Amino acid sequence: MAASYVAMLALSIYFPLLLLIAWKRWRRGRSPRHVVVVVLGDVGRSPRMQYHSLALARRGFSVTLLGFCIGPSILQYGIKVVFQAVHLLWKLMCREPATYIFLQNPPGLPAIAVCWFVGCLCGSKLVIDWHNYGYSIMGLVHGPNHYIVLLAKWYEKLCGRLSHLNLCVTNEMREDLAENWGIKAVTVYDKPASFFKETPLDLQHWLFMKLGHTYSAFRASSEPLDPATERSAFTEQDAGSGMVTRLHGRPALLVSSTSWTEDEDFSILLAALEKFEQLILNGESFPSLVCVITGKGPLKEHYSRLIDQKHFQHIQVCTPWLEAEDYPLLLGSADLGVCLHKSSSGLDLPMKVVDMFGCCLPVCAVNFRCLHELVKHEENGLVFKDSEELAAQLQMLFSKFPDPSGKLNQFRKNLQESEQLCWDENWKQTVLPLLVDT
Repeated sequence: MAASYVAMLALSIYFPLLLLIAWKRWRRGRSPRHVVVVVLGDVGRSPRMQYHSLALARRGFSVTLLGFCIGPSILQYGIKVVFQAVHLLWKLMCREPATYIFLQNPPGLPAIAVCWFVGCLCGSKLVIDWHNYGYSIMGLVHGPNHYIVLLAKWYEKLCGRLSHLNLCVTNEMREDLAENWGIKAVTVYDKPASFFKETPLDLQHWLFMKLGHTYSAFRASSEPLDPATERSAFTEQDAGSGMVTRLHGRPALLVSSTSWTEDEDFSILLAALEKFEQLILNGESFPSLVCVITGKGPLKEHYSRLIDQKHFQHIQVCTPWLEAEDYPLLLGSADLGVCLHKSSSGLDLPMKVVDMFGCCLPVCAVNFRCLHELVKHEENGLVFKDSEELAAQLQMLFSKFPDPSGKLNQFRKNLQESEQLCWDENWKQTVLPLLVDT
């Protein structure tokens, strides 16, 4: 109760002050080329909003990017929402009034209402970029019928209609917003940034040697005859010429990335790896595997314990947190990507697959409602429903590895030949005209 009183006291003190600031700024007017981009969370985990900011800046807009700490989970929802509302309101009002406020949703509670309110005071137009539905993510933790989830759904549906412009990530979401929410949105598909591309062999070797200092999975299993030769688990650099070659009999490199949350079940991958290992133990000819799962999040410790309980002989699993510049290099060096993202709403697409495709990396992805908008089965990857299907796909893809005529290389060739727009060009064609017309 004391915390609630403190929250209400803070609101009562700040609110008149904010109104005074708003009045002064309204009289001064807003900048016609200023945009505020808001993420009620870690901006580092919101590449799409970063890309929006960069695209706006390239088109001559002055951009302010606001990110916020979510706050400790021990705080009650009500108290947390009040403090976040006051904090966001203060940050928005203390800045130069913007023509547009770009807001990521989720999380949209209390950000949608606060940004709309600021827009009313300062004449800013609210643009909501729908990545998913916040209530559906809350439903993974509390259950779909929990009162907090139902309240969040009501809020999201009501306040979502207050925006001037809506963007979304899939056509399925666009249709759902129109039919069930009464919101008209424009689909802006995620596209990879320009630095997601295939990694040259010399850079692959440099990356493997660097990671090998920390993670044994990247180190060579045997020393080269020439002590001046550099060797990783996958590559070797000649001491004289400096030429890098792939090792004969090298392991296959499988990569997945995750934020270790409830919408990704990594027990599926672990079960598939166990089945794949059993095939090798039975004498079948398959390469050993190095499985790299990048990222951090609340369930990492849980899955790390499960991984430690496995006693693989031909598979190594490591879970690094990579430097930002190393992540695209790793994707561009891998043989296969695996995605276990299951959308809480069934309406969003995994950004990690977008990045993998930018690196021409074939993907095996667990199926859900709108995945077909990104992963084309038997064209740029494969779709599976359980560990049995994933194990069978690993068996098929790594048969006779690294056969240049195999299915894996055919998928890679299809990705190389596909004409993909980069994010900036796609944004220029879809979003920029909307800003000019509003």
